[in-house]
Amino acid sequence: MSDTPAELLRLTSADNFRDVAGPGAGYPTRAGGHVRRGVFYRSNELQLTHEDAISLAGLGIRVVHDLRSTPEVETHPDVEVPGATWRHVEVSGIPTAMVDGLHDTAAAERVMREVYVAFVRSAEARASYATLLTDLATEEPPHLFHCTAGKDRTGWAAVLRLEVAGVDRDTILADYLLTNEVSSATREKYLALVGEHLGREKVAVYEPTMVVEPGYLQAAYDAVAADYGSIAGYLRDGLGLDRTVLAELRTRLVG
Repeated sequence: MSDTPAELLRLTSADNFRDVAGPGAGYPTRAGGHVRRGVFYRSNELQLTHEDAISLAGLGIRVVHDLRSTPEVETHPDVEVPGATWRHVEVSGIPTAMVDGLHDTAAAERVMREVYVAFVRSAEARASYATLLTDLATEEPPHLFHCTAGKDRTGWAAVLRLEVAGVDRDTILADYLLTNEVSSATREKYLALVGEHLGREKVAVYEPTMVVEPGYLQAAYDAVAADYGSIAGYLRDGLGLDRTVLAELRTRLVG
């Protein structure tokens, strides 16, 4: 891993790929440091061109953590990143049953908030996030983690890393919302498919499921506060991470 800022790598075949540390020297922390670049990366699904796979290999990525469900993986298996080990750490995303037959945007937004609450309250999700954070803390970096769109399951995973690093909430929210900017082309592609198969009137209904919004993330934070009191309590009691793992993760994150 390196403390040297690098130009942000953009992939043509995975538009939500980015360094968790953010741009430049990395996001500042409340303690006066910066989040270390080149250690943890996030992305949408890795339907990569050969050139993009080689670009990722050039970053030295050792482990790819796939947060998608088994059906998602089987339908769109990741393209191999040379030199990296692939690992499946499943987290449930937006359940198909919950989005089938949506009739208005309010219902779609409600579904999205419920998904984020489940990241906190589902025992299965907590176990998967615990496994992911432990692997990131104990195995040689760099690591890449991703889901399908790279916005919700991956977004919460990235939020937790920035929380551990000590980045302020406003910066964390701004980073979370970058998905809407960097992956607009992919979003438009899927909305076009909605219009083609379900009708143009359904595009606005389904759009809330294809973006990130402050209220979605706040739903997870609210569940954390209600159930564990704080992010520290969630990491300790919800995910079962001990001080050693959290300290090592922080060491890797902060330069």
